[in-house]
Amino acid sequence: MVTETAARPRRSSRTWINVARLLGLGLVLLWSLGPVYVSLITSFTRPTDLTTSPAYLVPPAITFEHLAHLFGATSTVQGNTVQSVWPQFRQATLNSLITSIAATLLTALLATLAGYAFTRLRFPGRNLLFFLVISSLAIPAYTVMIPLYRMMISLHLVNTYLGITLIYASAFLPLALWLMRNFFASVPIELEEAAWLDGASRLRTLATIVLPLAAPGLVAVAILTFLSAWGQFIVPLVFSPSLATKPLTVLIPEFVTRNSVDYGLINAAGLIAMVPPVLVVIFLNRFLVRGLTAGAGK
Repeated sequence: MVTETAARPRRSSRTWINVARLLGLGLVLLWSLGPVYVSLITSFTRPTDLTTSPAYLVPPAITFEHLAHLFGATSTVQGNTVQSVWPQFRQATLNSLITSIAATLLTALLATLAGYAFTRLRFPGRNLLFFLVISSLAIPAYTVMIPLYRMMISLHLVNTYLGITLIYASAFLPLALWLMRNFFASVPIELEEAAWLDGASRLRTLATIVLPLAAPGLVAVAILTFLSAWGQFIVPLVFSPSLATKPLTVLIPEFVTRNSVDYGLINAAGLIAMVPPVLVVIFLNRFLVRGLTAGAGK
């Protein structure tokens, strides 16, 4: 009897813990996926139904008008004929891909070389220099926006892919460097010493022995850099004033005109803009988790 009575409070406490966990999970999912769901139903809701009150949780009628407008057809919004935005959307998508991929490649390359140097090479001020680089993470971006803009103007890099890529790389490099340094530090030095005895250079040792072992960290750096570059708004808003380099994050808010607000078009474009980062997370998520966990473990 005593055993059964003592077991009941424990079962009750476990039940409440499970309920609390489910509630917490439900709130997280609602907070994360709720805006995506609203964007999804808005993309397939007729313009006349978007202005009703209260708003529909499920569209009364499905329409592909907004997607058609996005990909080449004209539409009528609040009595006004609106031309397709496909040429601008296509160019902005290309701009986002170019700058995000270029920033990812450059950041990964620099973080690999610098991380290995800070881990294996001995030179005066190594720890101080590493601390100064990492401490730049604490500097708010807006505090350096004006001097950075003046510098980019003097170098004729405003509204260029190179300028945007360099800004992204300089912003994401400290975190990437910190992650790669942790991974290189976890690789046993004995493996490299054996390669050196066989006549391999440092670069060859890095490429053939160290990098394969630190591959999860490199993939984690690439994923974080790509996602961060893809979602940038303030930097391209200032440094990409024309459609030649303007990304999706800056173009989509410009669908709001003086005479009308096409909510369906904005949400449809936003859904399409989600596809590349979502695909990256889905297919490379396991590498990201392994990379961040291993780096933190060190």
